[in-house]
Amino acid sequence: MTLTPQRQAEADAQPQPAPASPGGGRFGAGPYPWVMAGAVAASVCGASLALNGVLRGWAWFLPVLTTVVVVSLAMALLRTFRAAPVLVAAGGLVSLAFILTFTFFRRDSIAGFLPSQATLDALGRHLRRASETVLAESSPVAPNAGIVLVTCAALGLVVILVDALALPLGMPATSGLGLLAVLVVPAMIKPQSVGWLGFVVTAAGYLTILACSQWFAPDARTQADTARNPGQIRRATLTGAVALVVTLLLQIVVPGFDQGTFPQGSRLNPWGTGTGLNPMISLGSSLRTPTGEGRITYATNATTPLYLRSVTVDRFDGEAWSPDDRNASRRAGTGRMDVGHEILAPEQTRQVTVVNTGDFTSPYLPVPYAPESVNGLTGRWSWDPATLSIKGTDTNSRDQQYLVQSSVPKLTTELLDASSAPVRGVPEEFIRPPSNIPDIVRTTAESVTANGRTAYAKAMAIQRFLRGPDFTYSLESPVQGGYDGNGLSVLADFLTQKSGYCIHFASAMAVMARLEGIPSRIAVGYAPGRLTGATVSVAGQGALPEFEVDARDAHAWPELYFQGLGWVPFEPTPSRGVVPPYAQDSSTSGSASTNDQNNDGLVPSNGATATPAPAPAPLPLPGSGTADAGNQLAPVLYSAAGVLLLALLAATPRLVRGGIRARRLRGTGTGRDRLAEPPLVWSELQDLATDYGVRPEPSETPRTFSARLRGSAAMNQRAGSEPDPGTGGGTGTEPGTGRRPDAGTVQAVTVLTDAYERHQYGRPAGPDGTRRGLPEETAVRHIGQVRQTLRRNAGVVGRLRADWLPPSVLSRWGAVAGWPFRVLGRAGLRMRRAASVLWRRTRSGLRHLREG
Repeated sequence: MTLTPQRQAEADAQPQPAPASPGGGRFGAGPYPWVMAGAVAASVCGASLALNGVLRGWAWFLPVLTTVVVVSLAMALLRTFRAAPVLVAAGGLVSLAFILTFTFFRRDSIAGFLPSQATLDALGRHLRRASETVLAESSPVAPNAGIVLVTCAALGLVVILVDALALPLGMPATSGLGLLAVLVVPAMIKPQSVGWLGFVVTAAGYLTILACSQWFAPDARTQADTARNPGQIRRATLTGAVALVVTLLLQIVVPGFDQGTFPQGSRLNPWGTGTGLNPMISLGSSLRTPTGEGRITYATNATTPLYLRSVTVDRFDGEAWSPDDRNASRRAGTGRMDVGHEILAPEQTRQVTVVNTGDFTSPYLPVPYAPESVNGLTGRWSWDPATLSIKGTDTNSRDQQYLVQSSVPKLTTELLDASSAPVRGVPEEFIRPPSNIPDIVRTTAESVTANGRTAYAKAMAIQRFLRGPDFTYSLESPVQGGYDGNGLSVLADFLTQKSGYCIHFASAMAVMARLEGIPSRIAVGYAPGRLTGATVSVAGQGALPEFEVDARDAHAWPELYFQGLGWVPFEPTPSRGVVPPYAQDSSTSGSASTNDQNNDGLVPSNGATATPAPAPAPLPLPGSGTADAGNQLAPVLYSAAGVLLLALLAATPRLVRGGIRARRLRGTGTGRDRLAEPPLVWSELQDLATDYGVRPEPSETPRTFSARLRGSAAMNQRAGSEPDPGTGGGTGTEPGTGRRPDAGTVQAVTVLTDAYERHQYGRPAGPDGTRRGLPEETAVRHIGQVRQTLRRNAGVVGRLRADWLPPSVLSRWGAVAGWPFRVLGRAGLRMRRAASVLWRRTRSGLRHLREG
């Protein structure tokens, strides 16, 4: 007998609406879309709180909050109108584009929110500005429009990702991956890691996502069938407590965490501590390194403490100091170098230094100033005539051993004070002060140097002011105060708070010197190191004492130009480095290093008193240095990350298939009255059959497909084989197949088919509002029975294909990928037909004209 549709209800029996479930359906109207949107927005905004310290201040947070809320609400609105999941995600992207345009490109857009060509041009400028900020500034960076735009766009995409994982894919637990991606940024950049506020708010938002998922759409496969069950709440509380404890203790056993307690004091560093000196960017991070990384050893015949100078930072645009490599004017080869200006000092001091960089990795080469020649390098190197900085062309400083010959004028107080000739031959970028200088910087420079008659007197006044008792050396104050950087606003905060480290002191002296007409720049490298107790034999020099420096000795100091004497280093940072004799006040003792005082315990106090060993050691050979644990671990971690990424890509079809199955089998309602939607369960049965080789035909009725599935080889076990316990045995061998169907599986398919036919072709709900559906527990059990039978009867290849490359998913992806081609094909076909009709009509008209 054939069932025919009966959609029309009796006139005297008006159907009543079904009782509303708490969520109004999985993706239907009701509070569920809005509550989930609020949970997603709260979790992403909570994660973004941790970016304070990566971005300076809080001015960036309002655009971020607006972006996250608008995208979340747009997707919730689309889901309320039962839009398809793909359309919801597309709507989120469109709303993200609109709100970014409205926030950042209002004047360059159509109607204030529609992108135009001018918008794209402005977008390019913003992205370039963001790139320059990342490359040139240290955290916290200034929240300019470019970097805030990138932040808003990234967080908007995270909202779409978290929403997709939590709702259409039905995997709310994995939505934490998107939140983790946000937290990784401050965890790897900020010295204090994520911070309690960002961690707690993010965790609360994530738990809210999980709670809403179980409250409105619980998973029938769990023992507790609703989140309202007190047992479920107790289990959730216990699980959350265990997860929190594991998180707090994780850094103890996992390499890559610095000292401290997560999330406030432990900084995630999976690649090991950086051993290169990134000018003005990672200097603060290097100083905060609890162990010495990037160890460099050197032996020298210098009689005064030696600074190793890596790069000169001379370009200041008002927001950040940065090096100018001047690639067009660089000269190849380091066998002969020249300072480029006349030195009129009566006496020059020449030094010989042998350097072994070990695992220190940087494009710039650390050498004493001013180098005249560098020999023994591997690879190609070039040097800048304006600064004498040496940079690798196709190599870096790692595992380099080289000999440096350098010379410096022997400077005295009288010589510097007499150097009053006008400055000549110095590039303008070393003289020009930055624009928009804060008033506190300008007034401080004027008041400090008011009594200075000469350039030297003014320089000494500035150094004396910064080394005075009002200023303190601190690595943590700039981070806590939000001015850990090198821009003008940071400089203003530093002069107000009077606490910072070498970047702040060097920047302050360099800017104030330019304001007083003295050319200035900043040198970045290493303060004088510690004796190792060994000696190194150098031809023609004998045994030279060996010193060592590492990341804890990273330092920045200003250099001021005096006509006839060249670039002269000063030391304005208290408790760091060594004040040269010509820059000491009469009350200052000798030239003893102050590196061991008030330096937060970073430098061993007994390093300078080591006794040299009697037997000299030969110059280390290339590659003889021992890499630190971070560098040894980095290749393993990179490989592991690559393997994990490939595994994630390979598992994507399986994860998507599991998410679709979970969504289809979740019912609506409360408690044990939850009913699964028969059309969704039927779709799951068809996809399950497709994955194991039984594809439904478009012309088949449900009953025909069900019969074909029950009689297929994929569903039936071979005759003579033992049925699984609990399946009820077989129902007899199918004619001509040598197989017999499994009774339990046949019953499951029949029940699912009947439920689908009743839903599609049966009577609608009666006056009592009885809902037509399949109990969720029954749907899950029957689908599981069918899946188990299909897996048992499939071969190894068939099972692997169904699990990891399910045809039901791949066919949908193929259909989506082929959609543009199908559209173009249909358009081409219509155009060919239209052209054919036009040609026939034209030819017919011409024939009529000829015959007429």
